[in-house]
Amino acid sequence: MKRHIGTDSVLAKVSHQLAAIEKRDWELWLIVCGTGILVGAGLIAMTYPAAFMKEGTVHMEITVSRELFLGLVALLILFNTYIISRRIELRRTREEVISGALQNELIRLQSFTDPLTEVYNRRSLDDMASKFMSRAQRLKKPLSFMVIDVDRFKDVNTRFGHLTGDFVLAEIAALLRGAVRGTDAVVRFGGDEFLIVLADTALGAGADVVTNRIAKDTEEWNKAGHLKDFKLVLSMGLAEWNESKTLDQVLTEADQLMYSTKDATKRAAP
Repeated sequence: MKRHIGTDSVLAKVSHQLAAIEKRDWELWLIVCGTGILVGAGLIAMTYPAAFMKEGTVHMEITVSRELFLGLVALLILFNTYIISRRIELRRTREEVISGALQNELIRLQSFTDPLTEVYNRRSLDDMASKFMSRAQRLKKPLSFMVIDVDRFKDVNTRFGHLTGDFVLAEIAALLRGAVRGTDAVVRFGGDEFLIVLADTALGAGADVVTNRIAKDTEEWNKAGHLKDFKLVLSMGLAEWNESKTLDQVLTEADQLMYSTKDATKRAAP
């Protein structure tokens, strides 16, 4: 979903600019064609009076002064130079439009992306959630939000250092991205808290697929032994959005369920 935020407006702007360039390109070709027609018509006008039939053949006799001939050659050279320079200019303009659009889109995406985890940052949430909710409302599709928190993450920073803590956050983000579809979105909601927006997903079987996949991937990560004597545990809370709820309300609901899960995990721990 990342690449779709604002992409429509960017594509529309680039398409409009390229259309303007293509119009100039067509105008240039019309000039070329018009000039060719005029030159051809001029040659016909010059040669027609000199053409006459003799013994079944056509003979052409044209007398042109040196000055006129040199003038025509110079005019053709200037015309071709102008056409070539304009074509080069249009090509350069086209490349600048595309390059500028890509650079601007990259800058815009970077402003919405967390540099450490390479998922969406908190700043992007309002705009992105609005698009998800508008789509769900328009298509009458379910939409769910999942809040995920890393249990005892402070222990990672304390025991292994902040660089290791950053590594763990990046690993968690990669794990979450791998557990969802391309139509979903992963957001770094806070320091060690993440949010997943699940498009076309209701509470129940659809959401359970994601939670089970995250649990499985987390267990495999722990088995790999990345951190000695530390087990990565993710507490999750899931809430389904509907038209009667605001974004804050559905996030609060998911957050409360996440903390309930976290408390249950603490009580169950030996």
